[in-house]
Amino acid sequence: MNYWLVKSEPYEYGYHDLEEEGRTMWDGIRNYAARKHLRGMKVDDLVLFYHSRKGLEIVGICKVVKEFYPDPTAEKGDWSVVDVVPVKRLTKPVTLQEIKATPELQEIPLVRISRLSVMPIEESAFLRILEMGETSL
Repeated sequence: MNYWLVKSEPYEYGYHDLEEEGRTMWDGIRNYAARKHLRGMKVDDLVLFYHSRKGLEIVGICKVVKEFYPDPTAEKGDWSVVDVVPVKRLTKPVTLQEIKATPELQEIPLVRISRLSVMPIEESAFLRILEMGETSL
């Protein structure tokens, strides 16, 4: 199993939207590195859901239920999507400030490559973030 983090602006599509819908197609990615990561996602991989711009915090966990396929929203180009479902909301959101203040999380892509919207997360970092969020699987 692999672990990932996706970012979304909560006023455009927040974790609450995913919970209400029960499943979504993670579309609209137009960055080659993020596309590469989407294409690396496998069924049952776990994904941290991060609210960007407003909130700046990890708020929930979702799971990949359909591996990459062509993005139907792309007018041109070779872009991909995956389908995800909500797993669990974190008991306590984990802020970017808290992540940056945690020594063992200094090398995660959220800190190092902040503009990337889809990124891999090491298992140890994923579990540490869950611990910080007072959440277990």
